Formats: sequence, C-alpha cells, structure tokens
Amino acid sequence: MKNRVRRSGVFLAGAISGIAASIALPQTASGGTAPAYPNKPIRLIVPFAPGGGLDIFARVLAQKLGERIGQSVVVDNRAGGTGIVGANIVAKAVPDGYTLIMTSTSHTIVPSLFAEVPYDALKDFAPVTLAASQPYIVGVHPALPAKSLKDLIALAKSKPGQLNYASGGNGTVPHLAGEQLKILTRIDMVHVPYKGGGPALLALISGEVAMLLSSLSSTLPQVKAGKIRALAVSSAKRSAAVPDLPTVAESGVPDFEVLSWYGLLAPAKTPKIIVDKMYAEVINSLQTPEIKERLANDGNDPVGSTPEEFTRFIRAEIAKWGKLLKTLGVRVD
Repeated sequence: MKNRVRRSGVFLAGAISGIAASIALPQTASGGTAPAYPNKPIRLIVPFAPGGGLDIFARVLAQKLGERIGQSVVVDNRAGGTGIVGANIVAKAVPDGYTLIMTSTSHTIVPSLFAEVPYDALKDFAPVTLAASQPYIVGVHPALPAKSLKDLIALAKSKPGQLNYASGGNGTVPHLAGEQLKILTRIDMVHVPYKGGGPALLALISGEVAMLLSSLSSTLPQVKAGKIRALAVSSAKRSAAVPDLPTVAESGVPDFEVLSWYGLLAPAKTPKIIVDKMYAEVINSLQTPEIKERLANDGNDPVGSTPEEFTRFIRAEIAKWGKLLKTLGVRVD
C-alpha cells in the first residue's frame, strides 16, 4: 500500500526552470496568438465549508498566486456530498483555466465510497500539482496505559472489542485509516463516528473514546497541552513538526501510509500550456517565505509534484482506497 509523495527541498528548488522556458502563448485556429493567460480573475473552488484546513490553505495560496499572476484568484466554497458538489462544478466547467479546484484526499475516496458519482475522478480532471501534505497523528487519551503504538496494539489484542476509536464520520480518512490499521495489526477496536473532526477530537480529550487518527495541525496543540498522548505519525517519513514522533511503519506496522493532502485540479482538456503555467506559479508560490512559514506552522509539507506525478499519485490513491473499501464492504447508495 505504499504510495509515497515527493517532499520539498531539492525538488521545489529549481523545478520550474525548464517549464518557465517552455511556456509560450497558445495559437488560435487561424494561426494568430491567443490572449495571454490569465487575463481575468480565476475561480478556485473549495469543495468544503469555510474554516477547514483545505479552505485555509487554499486562501493563503490564492492570495499569493493572485500577486504573482496579476489577477484575482477568488475562493468559492461549494460544500456538499463529501466534495462531490464542488468537484462536479469543475468537471463540467469550460476547460480554459479560469475554473480550478483545490481538493483533498476525499477526492480519491469518493469514487469507491458512493455508488453514483456524476464525474470520473481521474478522467474528468487535469491534475496540476499536489501542493502540500501532512500526516495524521495516532493519539490516545492520556489515561490509557499505552506509551507507544506497540503498547496500544498489545492492549487492544488483550481486550478485543473493548477499545474504541473516533472519527469525523463514516467514510472519512480517519475512519478508513483506523480500519486499515485494524486489518494490518489484526486488532479488534470499535469505530465511533462523530459529526466532524472537531467533535471526534473533543471525544478523545473527554475520554469518551480511547484513540483516534487526526490531522497533525488540529491535534498537535492538544498534544502540547497534555490532553492527548501522541503515539505515531501516519506518513512514510517522520514529520519535521514532530521529529521525535515515530511513524506507524517504524512502530511495527509496515506499509502503512496515510496522508492528508491538498492538490490543484483543472477540468479535463485544459490546454497543457495552461496546466504548466499554473503548476509553475504554484510551486514558485510554495517557495516564498510567507507560504513556507504558514505551511510549517500548520504542520504541512510543501510537495509541488509535476502534473504527471500528480496523475500517478491520484491513480494510486484511488486504487488504494478502493481496495480497502471493498475489503470493508463500505458503500453509500
């Protein structure tokens, strides 16, 4: 189940040099030069409600992009259907680069979770770049006698069906990651769904549940306050935000990697020159001190994968979550 993403550093530093040199104005059917892109505001769909991690990241990036391209990048929240409503708007939009979507991990879960989706998560979009990612933290209530993930696994095996874990709802990444952990470790824990990640986090803090997987950015403040004990991070490599915290794989569960990621997509058939232009501008923005600082403060790692790499990543994620959902028999009609 390994599905690695390329990190920041060397990759971001100079990734656009070749692209910048190759970008030229597109030709019209009559042979003339088409208007430069962009020459009007860009609509950036966020398929979830305002205030979440994806929305915050999209707004920070939109502001920096707007400064770079000389046009407004307007964030438009279109929540509903686990991201389906917003994604469908972009899938059906004119492929001219003026309607884009900043999406997340749920984009690759939806195809296997719902019986009917009005678009193809891969074919109806032109991937631009996987902009950033962050791991989930495996956290437990401080009263639980587990100082490490290995301790938690041993405790769960000694008390089958007696420990529970929270998530923000059925079919969410924390729910599926918890089920994947159960399968790989052969433990029996009870899933308790809540109406959102916030209530799930509060349930752990209050002691209603024993464990949860929650995004690093939302969980770390509670860890620092001593209200949650962090056992591991879900990424393949340790996070710079919590370098002393081992990965799940290091803790004895190989092949476990789950990320919360943010990626930019355009409608399918968007001209490659426009996709390349946006890719170059995004990774340039990711290198600015303001974005770097904001990402670090929120526990995110800049990625900046190429459109081709992001396409492969999405395909692999769809396959991974599809296999897990099939194993679990989870489906929404």
